[in-house]
Amino acid sequence: MSSGIYRSAKIVWDYHLLHQPLVKSDCLFVLCSNDIRVAEYAAQLFLQGYAPYIVFSGNVGEITQGLFPCSEAEHFANIACEMGVPSECIHVEPFATNTGDNIIKTRELLMEKNLDPQRFILVQKPFMERRTLATFEKLWPSKTAQVTSPPLTFDEFANDVISYGDMVNVMVGDLQRIRYYPALGFSTEQVVPTAVWQAYEYLVAAGFDDHLVADISR
Repeated sequence: MSSGIYRSAKIVWDYHLLHQPLVKSDCLFVLCSNDIRVAEYAAQLFLQGYAPYIVFSGNVGEITQGLFPCSEAEHFANIACEMGVPSECIHVEPFATNTGDNIIKTRELLMEKNLDPQRFILVQKPFMERRTLATFEKLWPSKTAQVTSPPLTFDEFANDVISYGDMVNVMVGDLQRIRYYPALGFSTEQVVPTAVWQAYEYLVAAGFDDHLVADISR
């Protein structure tokens, strides 16, 4: 990774992170993916008493196709059980295919179970914190939420499952969505500082465009 790409990617990474202090809530809401560290972190939060139950939401996405023997949500739930979370405290929503879908289908699941949590802790990857919270605020405004992620630095995040290239591509795609999704009614407005958008443009010009949505700005 060149110095210019590194600096720009770090700017975007820092923008996505919100660093919200955690308070005990009614429900841990985990938006699943290919990163099992999110499942492990959510289980740790449960075991520390941050909420009385966990919802894992997610089907199979482009990145997780063939990675797990079941849906993302089911795989994450199995990890939580192995770490000591009681099965009766886990709810699984295995059908959602994007962030908005996670929220809509989880809301439906909780209604079916006659559960009405008022305060949520959203658990996500570090570079998806901001868009996750913005999406939740738009689609479920009657509830209160905070967002958190495994305490990993930019330099620590990449591993044998998620490369630096994959990470930067997703970060860039999420920033594009943060900029343009509010006009489509998908999320709340977020201020994007000039330096952050310049970093985005630098990374797109450098070829990190795998997760961009075509014609989204039109």
